[in-house]
Amino acid sequence: MRIFAAIVAALFLLAPPAVAAPPAVPGDLTVTEVSFRGGGNLVLHGSVISPARAGSGRSGVVLVHGAGAGTPREKLLGEAVAFARQGLSVLIYDKRSEGYSLFERSYAQLADDALGAVETLKKQPEVDPGKVGIWGLSEGGWVAPLAASRSGDISFVILVGANALQPLRQQTWAVAAGLRKAGVSGSLVGHAEPKLYRAIADGGMFPEPYHDPEAVLARLRQPVLGIWGVNDLLTPPRETPPIMARALEDGGNRQYTFRFFADAEHAAHQTPDGGVTRLPELAPGYAEMVGSWVGEVTSGRAPVAQVSGPAPVQADDSVGVPPTEWWESSGVQAAALMLFLVAFGGYPVVALVRRIRRRADVVPLGAARLVSAGGLVAVAGGFSYLVYVLMTSGKLAAPGPLVVGRPVVWLALQAAAVVTVVATVLTAVRWRRSAGRGEKARLGLLIAGGAAFVPWAAYWGLLLP
Repeated sequence: MRIFAAIVAALFLLAPPAVAAPPAVPGDLTVTEVSFRGGGNLVLHGSVISPARAGSGRSGVVLVHGAGAGTPREKLLGEAVAFARQGLSVLIYDKRSEGYSLFERSYAQLADDALGAVETLKKQPEVDPGKVGIWGLSEGGWVAPLAASRSGDISFVILVGANALQPLRQQTWAVAAGLRKAGVSGSLVGHAEPKLYRAIADGGMFPEPYHDPEAVLARLRQPVLGIWGVNDLLTPPRETPPIMARALEDGGNRQYTFRFFADAEHAAHQTPDGGVTRLPELAPGYAEMVGSWVGEVTSGRAPVAQVSGPAPVQADDSVGVPPTEWWESSGVQAAALMLFLVAFGGYPVVALVRRIRRRADVVPLGAARLVSAGGLVAVAGGFSYLVYVLMTSGKLAAPGPLVVGRPVVWLALQAAAVVTVVATVLTAVRWRRSAGRGEKARLGLLIAGGAAFVPWAAYWGLLLP
């Protein structure tokens, strides 16, 4: 049942992807437009950026985007120019939007796209087909190893801001880290945020939630260069490298080099504020290291198990995000929302009908009104606020004003939840004295909704500190 997931989907607004024009490059470089077929025979368009000086037999690298549908090639133009000035031929391409969205994607299909780009780059006259590698940023850090594990034609792998954790675990960590960096503590971070992600994944609306990057890394036989900014707020920069190294070595591959760059963020760009802002400039020495490392590995001198650079900054460890139990599944959550809508929303609707019909035989209960109003506010407001927090948490969540580490909006929703619970008890006490069978049934439904609301609100952290 995907009703719960459909409700989530309705709250998201997807903008159509921009169509990228061929990029303009500096005068010391050349650009060649190319097209190739990716996964599902989809035609993709890209550019090969190379040094203008004559020469052949040079190394090449395909750049694989991070997350985002239809991301234009210009998004990686800064990296392409910097690497081309190190003597490489660099292929960048417009990312697919067909079969890819916020709720749908296939890393295997994205890997097919990357393999199509590799084949195209190998055919460029200035490129040595035996010296072509692949570079992946963020989500591309899951895609690039998958492509390389399926092809002996890829000579090396470069990963930037890559993650050795499952995507669902990485995403819940990133949002929680953003909330904590914004000063948030308590049940919003510890309970509500990860549970909403679990429900979304259970509803089939979180793509590739349990992809296993360790198994893929263990199949890599190519030399691997891993690069992280010490202020990465999207990938746990302290946890990922040891896991990645262990996976590579479990597969018998010790040809890896890991490098951390100071004052750099997720994409290894410079950052002035601890990773919140990404400047256009790459971290000093990043492009030069890529150029020299590629030169070494394509000459048969791949470094062995090298790790260098300043220690990364990571305040909190990630936490495993297991699949939901039946009682917390998206289907059960959708059923609970329907119950609350009928129980809490039905009470004022019936009261309005009775007023229109001029039925004055029933004295309204103030407590019952509070159950109805408080329940609707807590349920609809809590769900909407959680989705808002998730959607505004690309690098740093925007939870709004805080009081003692709690967002004011969240505190107001918790207050509404407490009012709902107390009012439910008072309504139940007065239920026996309610006049008429119809009124008893109406209050009984309201009380049933309030009783179900208690464990639901506790589960989502609305009744927890």
